Amino acid sequence: MKNLGIIILLLLSFSVKAQQILTLEECYFLVNKNYPLARQTDLLKNKTDLEISVLEKGKLPKVDLNAQATYQSEVIEFPFQLPNSSVEPLNKDQYRATLDVNQLIYNGGSIDAGSKLKMAELEAQKQMVAVNLYQLKNRINQSYFSVLLLQEQKNLLILKQEQLQSQIDEIKIGVKYGAILPASENVLKAENLKVSQQLFQANFDQKKAINNLSALINKELSQDVILSKPEFPFLFTGNFSRPELQYFDLQNKQIEFSKEVISRSNLPKVYGFAQAGYGNPGLNMLDNSFRDFYMIGLKANWNVFDWGKTKIQNEALAVSQEIVNTEKETFQLNTEMQIKDAGFEISKMEALIEADNEIIILREKVLKSATSQLKNGVITSSEYLTEFNSLYESLIGQKLHEIQLDLAQANYNVIKGETNSK
Repeated sequence: MKNLGIIILLLLSFSVKAQQILTLEECYFLVNKNYPLARQTDLLKNKTDLEISVLEKGKLPKVDLNAQATYQSEVIEFPFQLPNSSVEPLNKDQYRATLDVNQLIYNGGSIDAGSKLKMAELEAQKQMVAVNLYQLKNRINQSYFSVLLLQEQKNLLILKQEQLQSQIDEIKIGVKYGAILPASENVLKAENLKVSQQLFQANFDQKKAINNLSALINKELSQDVILSKPEFPFLFTGNFSRPELQYFDLQNKQIEFSKEVISRSNLPKVYGFAQAGYGNPGLNMLDNSFRDFYMIGLKANWNVFDWGKTKIQNEALAVSQEIVNTEKETFQLNTEMQIKDAGFEISKMEALIEADNEIIILREKVLKSATSQLKNGVITSSEYLTEFNSLYESLIGQKLHEIQLDLAQANYNVIKGETNSK
């Protein structure tokens, strides 16, 4: 017997472990990990790395190979003959091939500033992905608590059916001995079939809700998955920390880097250059033959007057910064209003649940009396079912309010940015 008990415990333990259990926090984590949008973070980083690599190429020497052949209608000629000189006139057909190398020496840090701007854009884009993923938590809440509600409804319907069947069994005895009319049994059987129909509908709706949740988190869920009822230990406060706030700050940071790029673009630029070539004529225009040649040097460029272009660009960026600030203020105001609304919703659900408890106590007392009256033939089965259904409507209402309270608390945490998705 002792060994049999151990075997039964092991089998029960295996059954519990084999059953799929899922928490709300796991759903938050899985949607961040598996939702297609999450892949954009790596893609954006790869894109930025490539763009920065292109910018950094600007620090490397620029090498050009050039060739040209021309025919001129006129060439340089001396207006007089120099004594003791045998200078030949230039050919009207001329040829030249050169290899030109230009090396950036100084550009005011424009390339580095551009790279920093790209990184700032990347951080803002990654945060936008985080914002979009965070907003999926509202959909997770709806699907998760829909499944929970349907599970509770099924449990109540099963309990209701069990009690109905028990009552039917007792009614059969009364019918057998003529104490109760046969119609009473049929009324209860019809109600039992109605509950079976409601169970079928609840099973179908639960399957649909589980499939929706499975699609969101991109994980296969069995139809008998157990969703843990979350706990929400929290205090009502006006403070909140949402990924949108960080996104607005990163946008402003990106604008600051844009200003730096503009300011550095107007600084002097210094290049070193070298040219090697072969042509007719070479650098000596008086030598009418194919010659090789080369030259090296430095050149500088400074746009000292841009017709106010830089000023206008900075003004446009300042306006963009104001737009971001107004969007942030609007978001903060709306979020504070949502927090208050969510707090009122929680208080309302708590009050409804408190009333539900009192109603159920009274309904149980009424049903107990009705059950006794039915057994003694004082009331009909239809009158009994009225009280029986009233009790279960109250029980289902209580479960609905409890799940709505959980949903309101989950939404409250999402609004405040206090969800745990790790």
